[in-house]
Amino acid sequence: MTITMYSTPWCGYCRRLKRQFDEAGISYREIDVDATPGFDQRIIEASGGYRTVPTVEVGRRMLVNPTLKEVEEALQAA
Repeated sequence: MTITMYSTPWCGYCRRLKRQFDEAGISYREIDVDATPGFDQRIIEASGGYRTVPTVEVGRRMLVNPTLKEVEEALQAA
């Protein structure tokens, strides 16, 4: 299953999580929310009113600023 990461190029947490995904062999699609309009509302709804990145979509579940372990658990549950 491919997951989607909503991120920005300036976010250190995003860069760290992408590196962890790469090291763990987790494939993902990345959407830069600064460069791609239209995704902000989904992130704001998932985070309780904030535009928090990274936000990771696994199936129909949105994980706000997750750890690698939380993403792995969500992948196993999907």
